[in-house]
Amino acid sequence: MSLLSPSRLKARIQPHLHWRVPFEAGIYQNSPRWSNKDLDPVPIELRIWGPLDYWAYWCSDMLAPPLASTVSAVISLGFTARQTIPIVFFGFLICSVVITLTGKMGATYNIPYPVIVRSIFGMYAAPGTIASGLLTFFLYWICQTMLALMPIKKLRILFFVKAIIVPPTFLALFIWAAVVTKGGGPLVNGPVKLTNPYMNTAYSALTGLNVMIGLFSSLAVNMPDFGRFSRDQFAGYHQFLALPIIGTLGSLTPIFVTSAHSYLWRLPGEPVQWYMPAVIRMFDSRAAKFFTAFSFMLATIGNQVAAGTYPFSNDISGIYPKYINIYRATLLISVFCVISTPWNIIKNAAGLLSFLSGYSCLMGPLAGTMVCDYYIIKKQKLNVHELYKDHGIYWYDYGFNWRAFAAFFCGFIPVLPGFAKSVTNSLNIGDAWKIYTFAWLFGFHVSMLVYYVICRFISAPTSAMVDVAVYPPQKGDISPDGSGDEVVYKGGVHGDEKEVSPV
Repeated sequence: MSLLSPSRLKARIQPHLHWRVPFEAGIYQNSPRWSNKDLDPVPIELRIWGPLDYWAYWCSDMLAPPLASTVSAVISLGFTARQTIPIVFFGFLICSVVITLTGKMGATYNIPYPVIVRSIFGMYAAPGTIASGLLTFFLYWICQTMLALMPIKKLRILFFVKAIIVPPTFLALFIWAAVVTKGGGPLVNGPVKLTNPYMNTAYSALTGLNVMIGLFSSLAVNMPDFGRFSRDQFAGYHQFLALPIIGTLGSLTPIFVTSAHSYLWRLPGEPVQWYMPAVIRMFDSRAAKFFTAFSFMLATIGNQVAAGTYPFSNDISGIYPKYINIYRATLLISVFCVISTPWNIIKNAAGLLSFLSGYSCLMGPLAGTMVCDYYIIKKQKLNVHELYKDHGIYWYDYGFNWRAFAAFFCGFIPVLPGFAKSVTNSLNIGDAWKIYTFAWLFGFHVSMLVYYVICRFISAPTSAMVDVAVYPPQKGDISPDGSGDEVVYKGGVHGDEKEVSPV
């Protein structure tokens, strides 16, 4: 039967023509308000991602045009490659620490971000041209949407394909650019010329660091969406190393390629061309144009599915699982990505600089609150069943944990004046802009500290704290009497104390 046959399309689409999600009973079949197949703990047989899968995922996420655009935003501050590369490395290194910590949450309990965040913020707080050009965009949009609708277990194939095709393309472009410029050109070896009228070198460097963290700041909170598929609970340190290594090496290519474009084709008075497809268009060889463009299209699709579509779909499905699942949320974001015209954000380095800095204002406090709650306050001990229950231990006060919201806003509000100045440069806010240059770091640490102080000295969330962790089923947890009751380990993932608990 053809993949696009009318009968197959009808069988795929018809269940979604009703308001309610086609419900497939899972572990928590009596809790449709909080549970559906996409939000329940990942079944044992689907926990198959290992180190190679996650490195392929990071290749898919990192080696893409957004990396080039973000690096250009840093260099637009007046830096050359000599200063930019250390900023890129340390930005990704900092982000990698938090991504590893939050990814471990999902890998331990095999649940996605919208469910993890219920234990922290409460049950109700899970939710953030010309005609030919348009034709090209919509062809690309159709391809991306079809791939985004694939189940996550099948996306491993997309990540592996990209990991095979894209890195050699980046390497070939880097070698070509290094050869034609005889070592890199002015963007690599030139002097520092700061472009911001009110920032010195230190604050400009902090701004660049903040931008690099901002590129993956959403994954610093959403990594449980992918970590839950781990077969070894993120064992080893490979996750911590993947982001800074791949990201730093990958950032060399856009710097050298842009420098090569300036060396070969840029006319006097023209701006530096950071948009990689525009550089590819200047190649003389049609074969080089085709294969490079295909690789970049694959890179962009992999990046958008991994870092945009899938995390968004998971978050939205957590708001009201009875009516929204990942499939429907993916269709929603696929439409929204057209009407929101995101190309206007990345059309110049200044616009991307403002966007990523503003984005990190939200992500830093959120990540700080999550890390403090899970690792310091609750000491990694959750009751996974209570995360799917009305008026359970994570209900807090009317479904909200006011402590988490107070900590979040304490880290977020102080950077708002700086954000306003980044949009309107003439705005006089005194020295308040200085905090904004390291908005993510400020928000992360302030929110973490405030949450710790509230929970330790003002109002401890005692009802949400458990002495013994309760995990989803692990391999080998089959009831010996064959009754089908679930066996839940306590005291550790591989602890000795068991409790047979029908869910």
